[in-house]
Amino acid sequence: MYVIAHPESTHHIDGLVGGWYDSPLTPAGLRAAAAIAESLRAAIPAHAEVELYSSDLQRAAQAAEVIGELLHVPPVLDQRLREKSCGEAEGKPQDWLRQRFVTPPAVGERMGHHDGISGSETMGAFGERVYAAMDAIQSSDCAHQIVVTHGGAITFAVASWTRLPIEALAYARFNGPSGSITELGEDDYFHNRQVVRLGDTRHLTADIDALG
Repeated sequence: MYVIAHPESTHHIDGLVGGWYDSPLTPAGLRAAAAIAESLRAAIPAHAEVELYSSDLQRAAQAAEVIGELLHVPPVLDQRLREKSCGEAEGKPQDWLRQRFVTPPAVGERMGHHDGISGSETMGAFGERVYAAMDAIQSSDCAHQIVVTHGGAITFAVASWTRLPIEALAYARFNGPSGSITELGEDDYFHNRQVVRLGDTRHLTADIDALG
């Protein structure tokens, strides 16, 4: 399984809160999506069966469309793969959020902690829906699956793959920068599940080098 954190979108460069705010990819983000597609094409055998899933938010769906075009597979859009909802903060300046955000406690109840922003999700609710999406995806026996999602969702996608209980994520995080590829694998003998590479962005550097 390849889990993609969508590349640069307009809310990144405009300094706006993402969440469910439906921002499109920037031109640089579209170029990064093409580099991601090329990297996946090189990694997946040409005639292998591939399934492609994506968040339905524009910035992820656009990246999935670019990937799907090269791999000749239509993306399946799933709202459960969205980023954490930031409620009324979405689309507002990051400073607006910082002034109102209530940070979680260092110890104690963290998954159910509310950040003080009206309409936002707790990390527990966020994780449960991403886990549900991942459970549905993993019910397929397709050998090569691609999931295009958001940076915050990478933690839950990886943890779901490795069968970590959601409670373990009160503190743990798996970082996936914008435009990164996280590769997850399972061996055929012991059926152990592995994080083969996490948040890999080497393909983006290669794309920049090629442009000079």
